[in-house]
Amino acid sequence: MPDWLSSDTDGDDSRGPRGFVPKRKYRTVFISDTHLGTRGCNAEMLVDFLRSVECDTLYLVGDIVDGWRLKKGWYWPDAHSEVVRRILKMAHRGTRVILVAGNHDEMLRSYAGMHFGGIEIAYEAIHVTADGRRLLVTHGDAFDGVVLYHRWLAFLGDKAYDLLLRANVWFNVARKRLQLPYWSLSAYLKHRVKNVVQFVCDFEEAVAHAARERGVDGVVCGHIHCAEIRKIGQIEYMNDGDWVESCTALVEDAQGSFTILDWAEETRARDAAPRFEAASKKAKERQPA
Repeated sequence: MPDWLSSDTDGDDSRGPRGFVPKRKYRTVFISDTHLGTRGCNAEMLVDFLRSVECDTLYLVGDIVDGWRLKKGWYWPDAHSEVVRRILKMAHRGTRVILVAGNHDEMLRSYAGMHFGGIEIAYEAIHVTADGRRLLVTHGDAFDGVVLYHRWLAFLGDKAYDLLLRANVWFNVARKRLQLPYWSLSAYLKHRVKNVVQFVCDFEEAVAHAARERGVDGVVCGHIHCAEIRKIGQIEYMNDGDWVESCTALVEDAQGSFTILDWAEETRARDAAPRFEAASKKAKERQPA
């Protein structure tokens, strides 16, 4: 057995006080749109998340590796390798890992039905929840008219989006130097553009319609980088978000209930706690005896 898979003392659980926090246990975890191979990927935060959870099944719902970007130029820092290593370790330790290929990692779609390193490759999947509901798991680009019918326009939009993500990286570098927590400039701008909001609504309706046609109870997707859980008619629509803007995951508990974890928000709260305690301590020291 390779040492990097078998070792429990390789740095995963020896990070000071964080090492004593028990891992959160879920029946199923869904993540997508990590876009490994791009500067916008929040790989360190994703590694922190993967170290913090255990699950029976992990769905990678597309755009895990950004083949579009890597074709233009190689970018692969150590943190991106660590994400892959963590996923492989989870698979080795018994977690069922299913990769549903997206449009940015579409090169994997020709390998649907095969296994690599314990990871199942699929074009789409059906997930049965703990309470018996059947959910279609698909990346979602098949319902994006821009990607489906105007591929050249999608690449143009991808270039503009990449520039926005680069700006987001430098924006957060400046915030970190000012000891401010991570905050997504790109997500903020997206949520305030009327056309984008309308596109998201149309996308969600299209996905829900397809789920009804397939005779399933709900759908889990990614692609549009907007985490959401809502009912559309009789269909439960769920989007797990992304790891370049919001840093979110969708999780199912042992009873079949679903929740969106906002890891960026949880990280902000975790990092703020020591500062709050230090400020409180100083305030008490200044009080007269």
